[in-house]
Amino acid sequence: MDTLLTPAQVEIRRKARDLAERHARPKAAEYDRTGEYPHDVMREIVRAGFMGIWIPKEYGGGGCGILETCLVVEELSRVCGGLGVAYSVNALGSFPIILGGTAEQKHRWLPRIASGADYIAFALSEKGAGSDAGGMKARASTDNGAYRIDGDKKWTTNAGVANLFTVFASTDPTKGTRGISAFEVERGTPGFAIGRREDTTGIRCVPIHETHFKACRIPAANRLGEEGKGFHLAMATLDRARPSVAAQALGLAQGALDLAAQFVAQRKQFGQAIAQFQAIQFMLADMDTQVQAARQLVYAAALAADRQEKDFSRLAAMAKLFASDTAMRVTTDAAQLFGGYGYVRDFPIEKFMRDAKITQIYEGTNQVQRIVIARALLKETEALIADPSRVIVRPPE
Repeated sequence: MDTLLTPAQVEIRRKARDLAERHARPKAAEYDRTGEYPHDVMREIVRAGFMGIWIPKEYGGGGCGILETCLVVEELSRVCGGLGVAYSVNALGSFPIILGGTAEQKHRWLPRIASGADYIAFALSEKGAGSDAGGMKARASTDNGAYRIDGDKKWTTNAGVANLFTVFASTDPTKGTRGISAFEVERGTPGFAIGRREDTTGIRCVPIHETHFKACRIPAANRLGEEGKGFHLAMATLDRARPSVAAQALGLAQGALDLAAQFVAQRKQFGQAIAQFQAIQFMLADMDTQVQAARQLVYAAALAADRQEKDFSRLAAMAKLFASDTAMRVTTDAAQLFGGYGYVRDFPIEKFMRDAKITQIYEGTNQVQRIVIARALLKETEALIADPSRVIVRPPE
């Protein structure tokens, strides 16, 4: 796999793996049990130069791409899925600033994220608007040269610790998705409140909250991009963030496979290590193959996004879909290989299974990813059959 990476990327991966093993693995179970945010590990991430690795150098970041970000996310998630989310959600929240912000806005907010001084959250989903982001009810109206935001958001990841929030609200409800705009809201702004924390099945060290806006007044200078361009900005952001979700899933799958292989090589039944039984070997072979295939697709999607290739959105959807489905299969099979020990918290494997499930759901459910992929395929096919000379098969008349 190293042949796909540059020496600099291999070194990033090595450093990230070392950091995760030394600082995260010893505390992963405790963070999962208590739900405490991993502040100490995040400080190590900042010291290693990984925070804001995706942010351009002129704004204090590492000047790297999505692939390098995915390498860090993969290694963190290989040890703790929650830590991988706590780190990568800062990329999700800051991509709208990178893509749609003015130079002044970038200089104002991005260095704070890159330095680790502030964390950022992404507030798009609502109780009645998840996959259907265009159905959001949050409103932003002009108010004497400023904006007033009213509404509620759901599933705001990182909300408990973030100081910056990228928020989407409709400035013209009559236009549907074309009436949505994007804003940056800072913690402490009057009218903005952090609501109840979600009691999640997995990724428990990440504070996911409802967020509420009631006559929340922000300067017009806090709007990202033009009015009505917020939905486009959100979709462009998600296209760039999905490889990171895929990398979370990939790391979880690899971490679970590592643990399972070690366990079956030592666990004895019927007078021998259970790894000697063909049924176990076949399970391991399938798991390893799935993980390696997912890695190829995740890296390809990240590289395509960095190069802004024409079909990178389709590849990002494929990577998220395949890697997260792989993570669920592999972590479930890994728990099976642990037998009864895979169902108790004395052993770490059940956490991987709980952490993996969310990767099939957030940042676009896998059902939505299949829609994205199919539409891209059919659009390509329609363009092909428009040219009769390229048609190689036709249905019977």
